[in-house]
Parts: sequence; C-alpha cells; structure tokens
Amino acid sequence: MGYVTTKDGVEIFYKDWGPKDAPVIHFHHGWPLSADDWDAQMLFFLAQGFRVVAHDRRGHGRSSQVWDGHDMDHYADDVAAVVNHLGTQKAVHVGHSTGGGEVIHYIARHGEDRVSKAAIISAVPPLMVKTESNPGGLPKSVFDDLQAQLAANRAQFYHDVPAGPFYGYNRPGAKPSEPVVLNWWRQGMMGGAKAHYDGIVAFSQTDFTEDLKGISIPVLVMHGDDDQIVPYEDSGVLSAKLLKNSTLKIYPGFPHGMPTTEAPTINADLLAFIRG
Repeated sequence: MGYVTTKDGVEIFYKDWGPKDAPVIHFHHGWPLSADDWDAQMLFFLAQGFRVVAHDRRGHGRSSQVWDGHDMDHYADDVAAVVNHLGTQKAVHVGHSTGGGEVIHYIARHGEDRVSKAAIISAVPPLMVKTESNPGGLPKSVFDDLQAQLAANRAQFYHDVPAGPFYGYNRPGAKPSEPVVLNWWRQGMMGGAKAHYDGIVAFSQTDFTEDLKGISIPVLVMHGDDDQIVPYEDSGVLSAKLLKNSTLKIYPGFPHGMPTTEAPTINADLLAFIRG
C-alpha cells in the first residue's frame, strides 16, 4: 500500500497486492466509498493468481480531502498517475457505479495502450441526468435532493442509503446485513463532505456518450435489473449499444451493490471474461 502525488499535489492512496509479474486488475470504487469496497473481489482474484490494484478517489477514503478537482477529468488523470507510478501494463480495469464512469473516461482520455479489457458494473454511463437528448434519465431534482440530504446530515444519509436501496434491503423479504450497512457507512464517513457533494454532480451530469463510442477494447457491461440507484435500461443497456466491442449481462433481481451481495456470481463472471 502507498501513495502517489498527482501533478496538482493531491495524495492518492492505493493498494497493490500480488506478484509484480502477474496479470493486473485495477479496481475503481463507487461513490462515496473507497478501495475497501472491493475486498470480496481483491481477495478472490489474488487467490486466482492476479495482481490486484485499487485506489481511493481524491477526497475519498485515505486520499487527500482536497476541496477541488472533483470531476471526471481529474478522476481520470488521478488514475493515470497511479498507473504511471506502478508501471502496470495491459491491465483489466473494473469499475463499479461512479467507478465505471471513471474507467470509461480514463480509457477515452488516456488511451488503450496500457489497457487490455474493461468491465463496468452497475455503472453510471452514458448519462444519468434527464436532458432533451437523454429523456430516459432521472430529473436533476433527484440529485439536488441527494446533495441536500448530504449537507443536512451526512451521517444519517450514509446509513439510509445502504440500509435501503443500495443493496436492495428495502425490498420485501430482503434480509439486511447490518455489518454490510455499517461498512458502507464507515467508508463513506472516511471521505470528505465537499468531495462527496461535488461528486454527485460528477457522476450524474457527466456525459460519457462520446467516450463510449471511441473505445475499441472488449468491455463487459454488468447490471442488475433491480438497481434502484442507476436504473439499468438507461445505463448498462445503452452503454453496451454505444461500445464497439461489448458483452452485456443483465442479472435478474440483483441490486446496485451486487459486487458485495452477489460476489460469487460477479466474481465468476468477471473471471470468465478476463480469461476468455
């Protein structure tokens, strides 16, 4: 584990586990979490002989709680700083939710030379907010309300999200795991309120349409059809259509946080795609 300092002086925390000569998987976490959200994947793939890397986005987890730069351009450049520091080649980049947008923008902005494949899970592209050109999106008022709840009582908000829609624990017959909820809360509260507040705009209003169109490497698009955070019809389905070389997998009944609640299924499908 260590830190890399970006060109604008931000310290980005990263984990780098496994043999240096092993094939690399680089994980990108969702909002407002940290690299810890990938525990179930990193331990699994480490045991499968991979080198696994994950970083905390600026303002999140153990990275610097800077007040600015919370946008996809900076997020992508921060990824490039970690990649350049580690010197990894032909890595598979895997992103969940906001991290999926980060993966897509990183590849589009920095090229495919050092990337072999990518996977985006419950991811925000092409565009979350409703616009004239994106009529199926969510109204901006939805995201304004998220910012209002964060500003009013971040600690309560960060309990309500995982206890409810994030993991589908609000569904009839669901069996909520309080430790899973508390681990989400722990990760969220480690980060900075300003970064998370601005991050809502970054994940909801960034248009990844042109990024997706320009990517030619194989991309696995994974989405649950009971995702209450990022509805799959206007995200995963549309992203797969825009990508030149995509595989779309829709999971009946799976929630937004399926890498945690459905880890065995997600891990097996990721492994098959990476080795395929």
